[in-house]
Amino acid sequence: MRRTTKALPFMPTEIHVSTVEDEKGVLGILSIQTTEGILDLALDLASADAIANAVKEIRSKLAAER
Repeated sequence: MRRTTKALPFMPTEIHVSTVEDEKGVLGILSIQTTEGILDLALDLASADAIANAVKEIRSKLAAER
C-alpha cells in the first residue's frame, strides 16, 4: 500500500559512514542522526552512486541560488 501523505522534512545533525561485509559482499552504511532520530541506510554500489549523483544535482541547484 502506498502512503499518500509525505513526512515533514528533518534536518541532519550528524553523519557517519562505514562498511559491513557478509557472505553476499560489502555494503556501505550511511548513518544520519536527524532532528527526528537515526536513519540508517545500507547501500550497494549502484545505490551509493545514485545518492552521490542526487547530492551533486542538489548542490548545483543550491550553488546557483547564491
